Amino acid sequence: MSHREIEISSSDDVIDVRDVIARIETLESERDSYEGEDTLATWRVDNEDEARELDTLSTFMDDMKGYGGDAQWRGDWYPITLIRDSHFRDYAYELADDCGMIDNAAKWPYTCIDWERAAHELRQDYTAVEFDGVTYWYR
Repeated sequence: MSHREIEISSSDDVIDVRDVIARIETLESERDSYEGEDTLATWRVDNEDEARELDTLSTFMDDMKGYGGDAQWRGDWYPITLIRDSHFRDYAYELADDCGMIDNAAKWPYTCIDWERAAHELRQDYTAVEFDGVTYWYR
């Protein structure tokens, strides 16, 4: 098994698409430098886990291709931030806090906000993509 500089997992709450791109390029570089007869097939057999990972990540990127974003790769634009569905409520809170919409010193009314509903409304501006059986959101 090769050394992994970057690990992309469907258990991550947030995925940076630039990390996905870097991992794909690393795996492709390893594949392209592989020596032997019938190189691609041999690499796939000798590096089964990496071949499966490359296929999964490539499919993930293909699913987002053409939807725009802030990261350019191979002639297309991709969203940078991908938020796991189960983390979206926390993401909504963090986003509101980062934008200065929450006064952490105050209790009421901030302790009364329905963050599930807030996340649901925020999610309307996002698009879903599946990664390894898990839904991620981006815009």
